[in-house]
Order: sequence, then structure tokens, then C-alpha cells
Amino acid sequence: LMINRGNEEIESLITLCSICRHYAPDSKEELGRYLREKIDGKMLDTFRKSSRSIAKRTKLGMNNLFKKGQLVTRAPLGYKIINKSLFPADNSFIVQEIYQAFLDSDISLTQLSKKYKLSVNGLKKVLRNQAYLGKVKFAGELSQGKHTPLLSKELFDKVQEKLNNL
Repeated sequence: LMINRGNEEIESLITLCSICRHYAPDSKEELGRYLREKIDGKMLDTFRKSSRSIAKRTKLGMNNLFKKGQLVTRAPLGYKIINKSLFPADNSFIVQEIYQAFLDSDISLTQLSKKYKLSVNGLKKVLRNQAYLGKVKFAGELSQGKHTPLLSKELFDKVQEKLNNL
């Protein structure tokens, strides 16, 4: 489709919804006029601001889960999801082991991450993740979760202190 914009003509591929496609004229000239009527960015803002938008409904759903203390994202290392709730997984001992190894040794984050088959950034996420204290996080807010903590607050705080001093 060729669209006129001022002095230039721009070729554009346009996808129509099923309703617009049904009513769209067959001739190229009439189709061009039809599309110029339909394609108006201000008109699209109405749909973007709608409470029925998928993004808004998704965020609302995630916020509701967060308020109930339920997990909003995927399960962290050491947990599994059963019926939309977090439970310690068979490998949950690994989290305590990682925290203790980090605290008790002077090996680098790179060496520790290789030992547990994680990336350095993945290891840092594990070491900073407050889900292991029984908390859930969403949109920058932290709330008490309904899941079982895998770590004591004391161990978590000692690891944070050591991380902050690196």
C-alpha cells in the first residue's frame, strides 16, 4: 500500500483486524482512502488506555497475586510451583549450601558460580533473592509470602554484608 505523507509517498504493509478486513473495499484507491480514515494514532490511544488491554489486565493479575503473598514470576532455585504456590524443591538444600560456601570461603564469585553451574549474575541473583526469606517482590515492593523460607535472616544478612563489601 502506498501512503502519501506530505510530499513523499511511503510504501507500508498494514494488517487489519477481522472487522476492518471484512468492511475494507476491494479497489486499491478506495482501500487507501479507507485506511487513511482508520489509521489515526489518537484513535489508537483510546484502545491503549482501555482497562480491557492485555497489559493492564496482566499487571492487575500479577499485583493481585503479590498482595496475596503468592509468587508473581517463575520459581527461584530451590523452589517448585505446585498449584500456583511455592514449595521447597528436592534441591532446596543447594541454596543453603551456596550461601554457606560464599560466607565461609574466599573463592571468587566466578569460581563459586562455576561450582554450582550458574552464571556470575545468576549467582548474585541467588545471593540477593529475598524469596529465600519467605518474601515476594513485585513492582519494586516487597511483601511477606506464603511460602516456606529456605534461609535464616541471620545467614541472609551476613551474606548481604559480605556482598556489599566486595
